[in-house]
Amino acid sequence: MPCKIVIIGAHAAGVDAASAARKIDRKAEITLITKESVAGYSRCGIPFVLAGEIMNFEDLIVFPRSYFEMMKLNLKLNTTVTKIDTKSKLVIAEGKNGVEEIPYDKLILTTGARPFVPPIEGRDKQGVFTVRTLGDGKKIEKAMRKAKSAVVVGAGLIGLEVAAALVRRGIKTTVVELLPQVLPTMLDPDMAEIVKRKLEEKGLKIILNTRVDEILGKDKVEKISMNAEKTHGYTFEELPADMVIVATGIRPNVELAKEAGIAIGETKGIKTNSKMETSIEDVFAAGDCAETINPITSYPTLNQLGTTAVRQARIAGINAAGGDVRFNGVIGTAVTKLFDFEVGATGLTENTAKKLGIDVTVATITSKTRASYYPGALPIKIKIVAEKETNRIIGAQIIGGEAVTQRINLLSLAIRKRMTLEDLADMETCYAPPLSETWEPIVLAALYSKPIRRVIYRKKEVIAVKKRLPKKAVA
Repeated sequence: MPCKIVIIGAHAAGVDAASAARKIDRKAEITLITKESVAGYSRCGIPFVLAGEIMNFEDLIVFPRSYFEMMKLNLKLNTTVTKIDTKSKLVIAEGKNGVEEIPYDKLILTTGARPFVPPIEGRDKQGVFTVRTLGDGKKIEKAMRKAKSAVVVGAGLIGLEVAAALVRRGIKTTVVELLPQVLPTMLDPDMAEIVKRKLEEKGLKIILNTRVDEILGKDKVEKISMNAEKTHGYTFEELPADMVIVATGIRPNVELAKEAGIAIGETKGIKTNSKMETSIEDVFAAGDCAETINPITSYPTLNQLGTTAVRQARIAGINAAGGDVRFNGVIGTAVTKLFDFEVGATGLTENTAKKLGIDVTVATITSKTRASYYPGALPIKIKIVAEKETNRIIGAQIIGGEAVTQRINLLSLAIRKRMTLEDLADMETCYAPPLSETWEPIVLAALYSKPIRRVIYRKKEVIAVKKRLPKKAVA
């Protein structure tokens, strides 16, 4: 009998899990179930359609229906799973054909996540949106056609990407963030301040340390009420808005797993091991719903990025189909483009490391992406965080006009391979005026770091002392 593999969820993690399983087991009966009407599309591309950089939402469909047919994957759209019976190995789902019981030998949960909306009074009014699905994107794009002003609640990656899109479309936009900086989980305050300044130069208004208390208007959004912390206490302000985008993060969809008796981890994601197995035999989990381990800290983490989702899904799919591979954790490597500059980060921030009790040293440099005399050379700022005792690299952040992605990828590898500042300082790099500086900025950051400079100064002192000593003493 062919192995029956059922996957709940049919986007980044779900489709990659199915594809990986198919490559291992050509005869398996693989079924994907999603409550949406479209499968296999990129959620990350939605802000860039809103900005007009991508022409249509349909362009975000990475896996068309023909792909599922070619891979012999049974795709069930507009179908909601209501229960998982792990004892009988059944998935109970409700779709256009009514309620059905779908048997499985192996089950993969790629149930994803949903937008978190704070308890803001008036959040149900017309003109309030979240950003998660193609449907969300289409609703926002329709509202943008008439809107003159907008408020984005939240200054994380999605919030800033959508805010930049609104500004590019000529809409007066304000970002309101509860915390004292933009990109609070990605950057340290010093790097976040650079991003904030660049965004404000593009016409985006950013208000920090402020909570949105209420969305005002009769039936439709007209303005918001903010509770802002000032020097002498709190002050209430109102801000006009034709539309409000709530981008205050996402929460893992774990309800099905929890009801089925599957263990939930410390991060409130589904607890998994290195094979992406859950606490129930023959049940795997991957993607935004799955908890994993950060290899730097060895602590559980819920890293809700597309790159993490597909890597976890590949492991889950291979193992569900009879393979034996391991997922080596996630350090959190992310990048984005806002207007004409890029922001990337990997590993721990300086702040996070200190909160975990890790004593760190920091290396920073401001340089150019190409030879400074070459037309089009753009500024780039690099910050590397290293463990003080060993100089081992544990994090990095970069803001630049171009070429941020591959530098962040390189530093991610450096963290994975436990490289030190000395290793980076000794790195051999390439050079051509249209492409790079003679000295790679990452190398310069390491060379100019305090630990490396101390070593150089000590060597210079030893040489100076030897020069002053008699020749016999030197010998």
